[in-house]
Amino acid sequence: MQEIVDLIMLDGDVKKSMRAPCFVKVPFIELYPKPMPSGVQAANAMESPRLLKTHLPTQLLPPSFWEKNVKVIYVARNMKDCMVSYFHFQRMNQALPHPGTWNEYFSKFTAGNVPWGGWFDHVIGWWKIKDKHQILFVFYEDIIEDPKREIRKISQFLGKELREEVLDTIQHHTSFSAMKENPMTNYSVLPSSVFDQSISPFMRKGKVGDWKNHFLVAQNIVFDEEYQKKMEGIGLNFRTEL
Repeated sequence: MQEIVDLIMLDGDVKKSMRAPCFVKVPFIELYPKPMPSGVQAANAMESPRLLKTHLPTQLLPPSFWEKNVKVIYVARNMKDCMVSYFHFQRMNQALPHPGTWNEYFSKFTAGNVPWGGWFDHVIGWWKIKDKHQILFVFYEDIIEDPKREIRKISQFLGKELREEVLDTIQHHTSFSAMKENPMTNYSVLPSSVFDQSISPFMRKGKVGDWKNHFLVAQNIVFDEEYQKKMEGIGLNFRTEL
């Protein structure tokens, strides 16, 4: 999403998008990777319009986000694939707690005992306020299914009407295969002391339905029961396969 939005604002200029790694172009506001500047410091040094990244739930966002009526693009992924992706990310990210075994992590994630809080609270929180602010709620599965359609939707939300060939360029450059080979997006510029990609690559699979390769039958039953209980009446529907 960071790369998509950057390219939209650049009218599809891929050369300009390669100016720096995505984590430099789009400051992660709650991150403070000493001795580098904090995300807030990096954001304050940028000129408007700024692209910022956050994993924060709604209740922890700075009040200025709402006071200034900023545009927010929220990317939500089905909980099962999110759990698997986060498990492998925590395995390779040396700044986060080790996830333990898959069985241990399954219990932790389902209970919400993971960095940035539980999936249920996070996703439901953003879903409930999406119509009260300038929030575009995007589903990861929709991006995988039809990236050009979603890129067009995002560009219109940002007030940009792009030509079809520009949308095609953005779609190609932000495809999983292209980003996996792009040092500005695959985090290969970070040392292994930060991201140890020998454990698991940052750009791992980019698929919908990989949870089937991890969930035990009993785990799936337990998960579905908890999921139905927490999501009942929310009106939020995810696809766990395409």
